[in-house]
Amino acid sequence: MNSWDQVLKRSFDVLASTSGLVLTGWIIILAYVAASIDTKRSGFFTQERIGREGVPFKVIKIRTMCDNPSFNTTVTASNDPRITRLGRFFRKTKIDELPQLINVFLGQMSFVGPRPDVAGYADKLTGEDRIILCLRPGVTGPATLKYRKEEEFLASQDDPEKYNDEVIFPDKVRLNREYVANYSFWKDIKYIYQTIFG
Repeated sequence: MNSWDQVLKRSFDVLASTSGLVLTGWIIILAYVAASIDTKRSGFFTQERIGREGVPFKVIKIRTMCDNPSFNTTVTASNDPRITRLGRFFRKTKIDELPQLINVFLGQMSFVGPRPDVAGYADKLTGEDRIILCLRPGVTGPATLKYRKEEEFLASQDDPEKYNDEVIFPDKVRLNREYVANYSFWKDIKYIYQTIFG
């Protein structure tokens, strides 16, 4: 990605995230209140993820799960008992993802790029795979679109975490490397369109 691509990508992120926050701010506020009542905790869920150049940041989402001490995994399947009934609605409609517009506006994320992973995944990449870290992580992207039903798929596996680590994550790395190697602003627009309209 050359300097012009970087400027264009960031300019789009700033303008689009500002517009998105203006248009959906009321939805975020209502979802925050509803999630706070539903989970009896803050309606915002923040979690440390690995960002550009391996720098950690806090991703912001609407809280959709209750605490369950018997579960100690960052991999979430659709049948996860921690997900509340309202949380399932937020996840299905992607309302839980809207606060990430704040991350995009702040420059921690981009609209399109590799999804930000928790520590132990992207920060452990080696060799040529580390090129993925040259970009801001994205709200959507080619890997996100391919695995948009990832939670449902993981629910059918005997060991979801193992399958994620051995099959899904390596494939996402491959897709994200191809995204970096073949970057195009117009492809970004296409990914955003596919994310919104299917």
